[in-house]
Amino acid sequence: MSGNENDGLDGSDPETEPETTTAQPAEVEEAEAEPTEPDEVPEPDEADTESDEPAESTASGPTLDEDVMSDDAADLLIPVEDYLGAGVHIGTQQKTEDMSRFIHRVRTDGLYVLDVSMTDQRIRTAANFLSGYDPEQILVASSRQYGRFPAETFADAVGARARTGRFIPGTLTNPTYDGYIEPDVVVVTDPIGDSQAVKEAITVGIPVIAMCDSNNTTSNVDLVVPTNNKGRKALSVVYWLLANETLDHRGADSFYALEDFESQL
Repeated sequence: MSGNENDGLDGSDPETEPETTTAQPAEVEEAEAEPTEPDEVPEPDEADTESDEPAESTASGPTLDEDVMSDDAADLLIPVEDYLGAGVHIGTQQKTEDMSRFIHRVRTDGLYVLDVSMTDQRIRTAANFLSGYDPEQILVASSRQYGRFPAETFADAVGARARTGRFIPGTLTNPTYDGYIEPDVVVVTDPIGDSQAVKEAITVGIPVIAMCDSNNTTSNVDLVVPTNNKGRKALSVVYWLLANETLDHRGADSFYALEDFESQL
């Protein structure tokens, strides 16, 4: 596992299948303690109870002709209007140095705009990478409220395993825990909210694919998919595209509709 995103998966050309790197063992703190049983999982914390599409709460909202990528023509998986309609491009008012290369511009209201052509490209890269794994060896984790349903639907679609809500310490590191599993790759909705899953993936040395917003740091992420990772519609679209692209790389005959990934309010 790379300690720097510029090494590992993200260091290669986005269209080239990444190579898995091995992390140096790290101390396992909570994971070595007696794991919390699932029926003791607390109610979601503040990070899980944000309002729907918080970044889209401006008076006028995003316009469909908003400048969201370079002038170069892009062959996107879906029309750019569909990305905009879901708010995939809308970042936060904070920007990290790690995410600078994925940001196209800043709006007059201070919100950073993610380059949707890079989002589209990274979805393709992630799908190509995931298609090389045994489906059951893929784990998707999502603690964010609006990421749970699409993450679970993604897992069902591609045959992966899902752990949504609070990630129980020891899931990847404590063989004595009943819920212990040994996946080969982890997909997370947000490196902040899913920090326990990321930490344990680093400890056992498996790659991490993460949906990252403008305010995320990516030092522990091997492959970044830049997107609004807080909005219900945005997460539905990204998980939907990732599922269908993964199935396409496997040569599947049937695919899913966006409606299958949209949770009800």
